[in-house]
Amino acid sequence: MTTQAQIRSTFANGDGVFRLAPNWVPRAFCIPGRRIKLHPDDYYALGSARGGIDERWLGCTTPADNGPLTAKNEGISHLVADDGTLIPLTEAVQELGAELLGERLWNEYHCWPVYSKFFDNLGPLPHHIHHRDQHAKLVGQRGKPECYYFPPQLNNHGGHFPFTFFGLEPGTTKEQVKQCLVNFTKGDNKLTNLSKAYRLEPGTGWDVPPGVLHAPGSLCTYEPQVASDVYAMYQSLVDDQLISEELLWKDCPKEKRGNFDYLVEVIDWELNVDPDFAKHRFMRPTFAGDEATMRAAGYLDRWVCYKSSAVSAKELTVLPGAKVTIQDAAAYGLIMMQGFGRMNGRPLETPALIRYGQLTNDEYFVSEAAARKGVVIENLSSTDPIVMLKHFGPANPDWTAQFAGK
Repeated sequence: MTTQAQIRSTFANGDGVFRLAPNWVPRAFCIPGRRIKLHPDDYYALGSARGGIDERWLGCTTPADNGPLTAKNEGISHLVADDGTLIPLTEAVQELGAELLGERLWNEYHCWPVYSKFFDNLGPLPHHIHHRDQHAKLVGQRGKPECYYFPPQLNNHGGHFPFTFFGLEPGTTKEQVKQCLVNFTKGDNKLTNLSKAYRLEPGTGWDVPPGVLHAPGSLCTYEPQVASDVYAMYQSLVDDQLISEELLWKDCPKEKRGNFDYLVEVIDWELNVDPDFAKHRFMRPTFAGDEATMRAAGYLDRWVCYKSSAVSAKELTVLPGAKVTIQDAAAYGLIMMQGFGRMNGRPLETPALIRYGQLTNDEYFVSEAAARKGVVIENLSSTDPIVMLKHFGPANPDWTAQFAGK
């Protein structure tokens, strides 16, 4: 059977739903926080040169940008075909197009334009930036809005620094920031002296538009984001580790390398010095419908990422013993956080421990047609809720109906 035939057969047999294999990504500059359920012996499964595995990418068709040692299809999710073959989700998207993503997304993007990940670092990351479209396109990439949610199920400990620096203090000048960047190779460039750290709280989240400086803290984070791996590190020393100057100039056009004014230009100044940054960017979950009505039907549906039209996410809880039909207006990727049961007759399981290379029943991709029809979820536990996180692409109609214009 050809790959195209395998994709179509698996798609049809799954009623428009693909099961996905775990998709582990190492980062050479990170120390794993060991909260993403990978076996303790496997956090360095790819060898010391690749660094520790501190990310799991979810429903992803975007390759990771991890330098010259990056493996083929690293970062790209793979569907599990009916015969057990692993097929890159990119190939399924190209084969099925609008049948998988819906006419709206396919006609505009001709790809799955978002993904999510678990980011699980023991310490903080450097203050860094994801470029806006006008700067990202200069190096053949897309701008990268992203958002954070801190799942309680993955945060039994907070790591070394559960605080995130966001933006710059109001009153900061561009010359002050430029001087920090000029000092990048002189040890600690003290960029976070110009910023403010916010304590992170499990069960809440933040919206991070492109162009906003941020130094993610050490909570394990669920990160829905636009399908891009564009970034540049602006802080030179973090958690007693020096950052390579190459990462300062990463995704900088060759003709702009050495131009510190250009690095300042990449910053969205108005967003960074917003005196009401927390008011505008912090997110507590909000119900997607009437709480009493949902609870009576056996489930609770809450938005956890909802301040960006580019990407959104929900947390769905199915109460113990309940069987419900859940409809959404758009395609989505899902990951199980708690409980077990069935979805359209297929197993839903939340593993406690995963070996590198092991298959699981905790991650799926749901086509738009299947989402609109409604997936039937049955919680087979009499005590434990099913909890799953779902990430959606741009301008999800359900998001638009509830949040557009607010």
